Amino acid sequence: MKRIILALIAIALIASVPFTMEAKKKTTRKKAKTENLSGLTALERKVVGKHMLSLQWISWESFGSVEIKKEADGTFSCRGEQLARKCTKDVEQGNIDNDDYVKLDGTIEIVDADHLVFTGEIRTKVYHINNGQEVLRSGTFNFVTKENRKYWRMQEISNPADNCADYIDIYFKR
Repeated sequence: MKRIILALIAIALIASVPFTMEAKKKTTRKKAKTENLSGLTALERKVVGKHMLSLQWISWESFGSVEIKKEADGTFSCRGEQLARKCTKDVEQGNIDNDDYVKLDGTIEIVDADHLVFTGEIRTKVYHINNGQEVLRSGTFNFVTKENRKYWRMQEISNPADNCADYIDIYFKR
């Protein structure tokens, strides 16, 4: 009888090992996420992380994303893109493939909760702007939120290659 009880206890212990290991993995992943944000100010925690990204010519329904990270040297990198869904759009001259995009690659300076300064490259390609050719902006750009908006909008909206305005938005994390 003792052998049966000991055998049942051994089986129960062995069977619980995978569940215990999985729980430990989940705890470790959660702890790693928390540690990534430790040492940041409340304002930095608002900015660091993954954000939705949009350019109005592409879509306000299908967003891209931008990742803002605090680097080892204390700077904040900012990289991301929004790509148009692959589809065919009707244009006056016929059908074209839609490969529009906006891409950001640079650094962020946090001025305050309402103002971010981006320094780097912003590339846009929209089929009806600049004859469908890429527009490259290099330099420093201000992203500001106003009133009750849930995003920072680039203030330098004038497209340098065409007579139009580009609304590039980085959304607050949810």
